Amino acid sequence: MPLDYHALKSAPIAEVEHRYDARDTILYALGVGLGADPIDEAQLRFVFERGLVALPTLATVLAYPFMWFEDPRFGVDGARIVHAGHALRVHAPLPASGTVFGRTSATVVSDKGAERGALIVLERTLSAGRDGPPIATQTMTLMARGDGGFSERAGNGPPGGDAFAAPRSAAPGGPPDAVVELATLPQSALIYRLVADPNPLHADPGFARAAGFPRPILHGLCAYGMAAHAILRTYAGMDAARLRAIALRFAAPVFPGDALRFELWRDGAAVRFRATVPASEGLVVLDGGEAELG
Repeated sequence: MPLDYHALKSAPIAEVEHRYDARDTILYALGVGLGADPIDEAQLRFVFERGLVALPTLATVLAYPFMWFEDPRFGVDGARIVHAGHALRVHAPLPASGTVFGRTSATVVSDKGAERGALIVLERTLSAGRDGPPIATQTMTLMARGDGGFSERAGNGPPGGDAFAAPRSAAPGGPPDAVVELATLPQSALIYRLVADPNPLHADPGFARAAGFPRPILHGLCAYGMAAHAILRTYAGMDAARLRAIALRFAAPVFPGDALRFELWRDGAAVRFRATVPASEGLVVLDGGEAELG
């Protein structure tokens, strides 16, 4: 069954109420590498229950309908979906524990062609309860590699699907203003998935091979959380409340155990960045990064 454009666009994909506690907040922070230095008190505030603070990017894993693509109504080939980009804007500090409500809808479903796949943009609003004030909004860009050509079927959306404006991807010219290197662990994906995405792509070698990867890959949003860590460490003294927005494009997969080199360029409240894997000849894995500090 081909991707069903109208099923994806007709209503929210899901509405999720999510209760989380301090243990979840700590586990998320450990999953993105916080606490690597157990005597660094700036990191300790994210991984120790006394005075616990939530990393803003915890919002990316709250009230999200994980494995939504398994719903047969949508006709999406879930085994061939990869995360292409993500943007988060924070409206209010995220509590270290509580209950949040998320509404996720597909805002863009673009047909790149039978050989090139489809792009799906999901928008999620995170609120303090069903009728509470917004905490964060985010957009998630997915490349559905097995679903191109869907608009060629009569009545399945406009020709080519929805228009999609690709974000800029080039880093600024000249040397970076700062460089931060952060390591991942061979088991990073296995830790991160306990509070985040349970997709077997990040744990099952056979599933990963079937999806075209030599072994399980790290969650893109795990590397995304590491980018927030790098920015907060470098320019905000690990003050979580200062991160107002962060967006990036996933340029290549990261494998558990890779070390990431973050290159940062600052212009006032704006920070542009990218990340490479030095051990892979400087392969760019996160590109077009932009963040806003308060």
